[in-house]
Amino acid sequence: MSVEQYLDAMFGLKGQVAVVIGGAGVLGSAMCQGLARAGAHVVVADVTEPACTAAVNKIKDLNCGASGVIIDVTSRASIEAVLAKAREITGRVNILVNCAGVNHGSDFLDHPEEKWDFVMNINLKGVFLACQVFGKHMVEAGGGTIVNIGSVTSHLPLSRVFGYAASKAGVLNLTRNIAHDFGAKGVRVNCICPGFFPAEQNRKLLDEKRVDSIMRHTPMHRYGEPEELVGALLLLVSPKAGSFITGTHVNVDGGFTAAWF
Repeated sequence: MSVEQYLDAMFGLKGQVAVVIGGAGVLGSAMCQGLARAGAHVVVADVTEPACTAAVNKIKDLNCGASGVIIDVTSRASIEAVLAKAREITGRVNILVNCAGVNHGSDFLDHPEEKWDFVMNINLKGVFLACQVFGKHMVEAGGGTIVNIGSVTSHLPLSRVFGYAASKAGVLNLTRNIAHDFGAKGVRVNCICPGFFPAEQNRKLLDEKRVDSIMRHTPMHRYGEPEELVGALLLLVSPKAGSFITGTHVNVDGGFTAAWF
C-alpha cells in the first residue's frame, strides 16, 4: 500500500454525506472544502441562498460534490427539512458539523437582553436542536459523527463577549454530555475550539489595540488561517483515524489557551 493509499484509507470520506451548518462563512467554507476534498458529498446549510450558492460553487470548482440548503438553526422544523434534503442524496447523513455562530460586543452592564437571547439561540440552542435531530437519525442508522465548533472562550474569559463566551462554554459542555449519552450507540461527538481567525465577526469586534494584545499572548503571534482547521476536522470525522475519539475537544488556537495558563 502506497502512502497515498494509506492516507486515503485512514482519512478518506468517499461515499459519506456531510452536513455543515454555517458552512458558508469563512471558517465553515474552508471546512466544507476540506470535507469535499476528502471525498464526502457536502451539504452546505446556511441562512441565505446567495451565501450557500457561493460556498457550493467553490466546492464544485474542485470537482467535488456539493449542494446547498437554507436553514434557520433556531427552528426544529427547518433543521428537520435540512436532514430530509440531505437524505435525498444517499439515504443517510454520516457527518454533522455545527459551525453557525454570531457574536455581540459590549460592556457587561450594557449588554442588551435581546442580544443575549439572539446569541444564545443561534450558538447554543441551534447546536442542541441539530444534535437532537441529526443524532436521532444517526443512532437509528447505526452510527455517525458530530463535530461542534466551540471557541477559546469555551475555556477562558474574554471581555465584552459575554453571551458568546457563555454560549461557547455551553457548546463544549453539551458536546461532552451528548458524547456520553451516544457512546454506546455508534455516534461520536467532539468539539473543535478555534482561536483567533480573520472571520468577519472578529474584524467587527477587535480594534487594533486589542488585536495587538491577542497576538502578543498567542505563542505563534498570528491569526489562524481557515484551512488550518481542516486537519483537526478530518481526524475527528474519519471513521478510521478518529474511531476511538469522542467526548473531547481540540484547540486550534496557536497556543493561546496553553499560554493563558
